[in-house]
Amino acid sequence: MTEHLKLLDNESLSSTVYTAMCTAIREGKFKPGERIKIRDISKKFGTSVTPVRDAILRLAHDEAVEFRSARDIRIPNLTKARYLEIRTIRLRLEGLVAETAARFAESTDVKVLEQIISDNEIAIRNGDNALGSELNQRFHFHLVEIARMPFLRGVLQRIWLQMGPIISETYLEGGRLMIEHHYPIVKALRDKDPEAAAAGIMNDILLGGRVIADRLSVEAA
Repeated sequence: MTEHLKLLDNESLSSTVYTAMCTAIREGKFKPGERIKIRDISKKFGTSVTPVRDAILRLAHDEAVEFRSARDIRIPNLTKARYLEIRTIRLRLEGLVAETAARFAESTDVKVLEQIISDNEIAIRNGDNALGSELNQRFHFHLVEIARMPFLRGVLQRIWLQMGPIISETYLEGGRLMIEHHYPIVKALRDKDPEAAAAGIMNDILLGGRVIADRLSVEAA
């Protein structure tokens, strides 16, 4: 019985660490190429290294971290080819999300999105890269909530595990371009216009993400 309870505790701790690390990676708390130090993370969470190792293995399965060696675990550097592949997938999936959200959106949903944009404007003016990137992600995933697509949320969370670090690293470089396409999306939801909402999110991904494509093109040259 004691061994069974200990196993449950380890599984629970591993899930807690995994969830926290997923959030940190998606929000850009780790930079592309940054080394993941298991002992530092275990100290942060006040656990042994075992649940952290388990969480890292799950993240490796998600392709959110890469093992260069047993002692060298890092956040991957996104290649341009991988970025373009992910962008193509996001255009389809997040286009569907925005289109569906426009059909379900209520005035309270629109107000939440407007507040996120307002907060993000302040974050950009203040040069707060981390907060701006976090709010950008919050905007995108609130659309998923409005669209009532919990399964798709899980799919997009895994995609954003790979996008989060590079989005955060280039966020201030992109400036207002990173959020200016959010305004037409909100208008489309207010107007119950699915086609305009889908077009808005696609413009956001393509035009707002141009700074990322440019950065990866330079690195590939």
